[in-house]
Amino acid sequence: MKKRRTGVVSVVLVNFRGADDTIECVTRLRETDWPSELLEIVVVENGSGDDSLEKLRALGDDIVLIDSGANLGFTGGCNLGVSKSTGEFVAFLNNDAKPHREWIRTAIETFGTGRDIGAVASKVLDWDGADVDFVDGAITWYGMGYKPHAGEQDRGSWDVEKDVLFGTGAAMFIRAEVFEQLEGFDDDYFMFYDDVDLGWRLNLAGYRFRFQPASLAYHKHHASMNKFGNFREEYLLERNALYTLYKNLGDELLDDTFAAALLLAVRRAVGRGQLDSTQFDLRNPGGDDQRTLDVPKSTMAGVFAIDRFVELLPQMTEKRRAIQASRQRTDRELLKLFGKIDEPAYPIESYLDGYAKIVDSLEVLENAGRRRRVLVITGDPIGVRMAGPAIRSWHIAGELAQEHDVRLLSMTSVAPMDAPFELATISHHHPSSVSEHEKWADVIVLQGNALALFPALAKTKKILVVDVYDPMHLEQLEQGRNNTFRQWNKQIGDATTTLNQQLEQGDFFLCASDRQRHFWLGQLAALGRINAYTYSRDPELDSLIAVAPFGIPSEDPEQTEHAIRGTVPGIGENDKVIVWGGGIYNWFDPQTLIRAVGSLSERHPDIRLFFMGVKHPNPDVPEMEAVAQARALAQQLGLLGTHVFFNESWVPYEQRQNYLLDADLGVSTHFQHVETTFSFRTRILDYLWAGLPIVTTSGDSFGDLVAQEGLGAAVPEQDVDALSDAIEEYLFDAEAVASARAAVARVREDFRWSRALAPLIEFCRRPVRAADKEVEAKSHTGAIKKVQITPRTGIRRDFDRAAYYLREGGVSAVVERYRARVERRRQSAQP
Repeated sequence: MKKRRTGVVSVVLVNFRGADDTIECVTRLRETDWPSELLEIVVVENGSGDDSLEKLRALGDDIVLIDSGANLGFTGGCNLGVSKSTGEFVAFLNNDAKPHREWIRTAIETFGTGRDIGAVASKVLDWDGADVDFVDGAITWYGMGYKPHAGEQDRGSWDVEKDVLFGTGAAMFIRAEVFEQLEGFDDDYFMFYDDVDLGWRLNLAGYRFRFQPASLAYHKHHASMNKFGNFREEYLLERNALYTLYKNLGDELLDDTFAAALLLAVRRAVGRGQLDSTQFDLRNPGGDDQRTLDVPKSTMAGVFAIDRFVELLPQMTEKRRAIQASRQRTDRELLKLFGKIDEPAYPIESYLDGYAKIVDSLEVLENAGRRRRVLVITGDPIGVRMAGPAIRSWHIAGELAQEHDVRLLSMTSVAPMDAPFELATISHHHPSSVSEHEKWADVIVLQGNALALFPALAKTKKILVVDVYDPMHLEQLEQGRNNTFRQWNKQIGDATTTLNQQLEQGDFFLCASDRQRHFWLGQLAALGRINAYTYSRDPELDSLIAVAPFGIPSEDPEQTEHAIRGTVPGIGENDKVIVWGGGIYNWFDPQTLIRAVGSLSERHPDIRLFFMGVKHPNPDVPEMEAVAQARALAQQLGLLGTHVFFNESWVPYEQRQNYLLDADLGVSTHFQHVETTFSFRTRILDYLWAGLPIVTTSGDSFGDLVAQEGLGAAVPEQDVDALSDAIEEYLFDAEAVASARAAVARVREDFRWSRALAPLIEFCRRPVRAADKEVEAKSHTGAIKKVQITPRTGIRRDFDRAAYYLREGGVSAVVERYRARVERRRQSAQP
């Protein structure tokens, strides 16, 4: 890689039979507000075969003038110019364009806003500055790049910076090191779509192509085109579109679209043909016709494009392999930059008829990876302090937003937060608040009570993904234990009814572990959802329910401050710190842990146990009895404030790493019962993320993992001595600690959010109704017999609900719920 001059901008102009335009362009460049000592103008005389070279020599010695000796096309001419340039930045400007005075400066300032900005696309207007030439770059599913809004009057609507797939070769900038890394424009293009291909490759390599409207240029609208005859242009457009598609699309989308693109190229050639024949040198698009063939023009452009594609297929395949092997971004991540991929390109009746046949018959647009509109709903608050359900929904939204348009809704509250997706609040006191979101969505991902509280969701025809990672009816077995039997049983029954409604209506289900999957398969079977239709789609039922555990961030945690050591009164900088992540619930066993710490403190006075969160961030979740019992025991044993500490609030989600990285060991203790068997202790994932050895009670899926993978120790429930011994080993035995930390570093990679949510990510790429729901939607007479769920009814329940909504939402909430019920009954009465 050649040494380049820092701060210098090399502007490359390619001249082909347009010396007068080039001279005017150079004059305008000299008038920009960029320092002349930092400006290098490189002019490539591209084999014009006229007096261009003689005219250009008059420009002066401050111009780098290059005689190419032959017509290399725009592609080869630009590459030659860059090879002779010396600037840190390279700019390309059509020789029939003129730059605005601030064209260079504003572009270079844009590079300074982010090291990942590899190129800057200028805004380009027509020569008079009235109509749009370029304000965005888009590409069709069949590989043809185009410029949305070209020819429209410039109304100032496109004067906002944004990322784009590519910039126009008429006016754009690129870091020279990035251009060289990408090996420049692809010389096989000659002209057309070489700028599309370069921008696409730049994005795949992990850089951003930034549109900067303040970097303005004016263009004579392709005054240099039609030099080769219309057939040559058509041939190159067709061939290069196939090149671009073949090289840059990933395997999945290429498989879905390429055969259809080949069919469309032939159909386009036939539908667009106008003249009888032409002569054309197939080997050299820009040279003299030394080897020509008479071909029927109406059919040959597309055919020869395919033929030349085949001829260069070996070298294109090598380029494809290199691009795909080094890509840093997926096709799905770039879909938002692709624009309107179904643009048909040519308004010719016979062509449009063929286009529709290809698209409809081969389902191209359905398979071409279009962005979906995904609605994610949680019952918990979204903000700096989030509990498990909200955290999971936040990451579901974040992962899906890389490929789709996503809205995350909270049924409680939403605090202002930066996110790559939309945020909004809905209220079950006003059920219609979800209606506009339901209408917007293609796919709905929900958890908790959303389906039961919002009629629009219960009636939706959209594809429904139900997240049942939390078997809340099993939680109620423990949570309601101290209530009367009637109230306890009601809580369990209500949770079961809610879950059964979800299992009845969902198209796809997510659970947290293989154990849970087996459990949910049983409940699905009892409801009739495992039937001939769902089983015939795939006997493993992976298309119905998948394991998508809780996850951890892709980035490892970095401590910005001490949150426990030397900060919490009573905990010194050198103490041995045990952390209990998350809340204290009735199904946990903090008392055995407190007793074990008390016993161990007699031998190790520097031991400290810190409970990270007591008050739940969701105000609807009351403090459980286990919290009061834990405090009382610590007080009784004389450990409170000396060896046992409670954080009386809830740790902000974005600050939890400061607590975790202050710890030496992560713990989780619980009782052995059915809730434990099917639970998934999300707090243990935080321990994995922070690289902590883990001591936990055996009996759940994480207990099995800890024991099998050597992440620490899994001990019997309520065994104070065994727990004390395990804590001592993984706090004070250096060899055991090192071994556990190494195992944690290995295992945690399997729990990154991108891996954990892979089944959901894949499903949303091609969402489909559950097989049995699809049959029901198509035929009322062929409805599938399932277990009927009888909702709780009666006047007493109606009065109770009315009182609840009056208390919580006022008269308007009661009226809206009444109207919703009347509407449901009216619709159900319709034939």
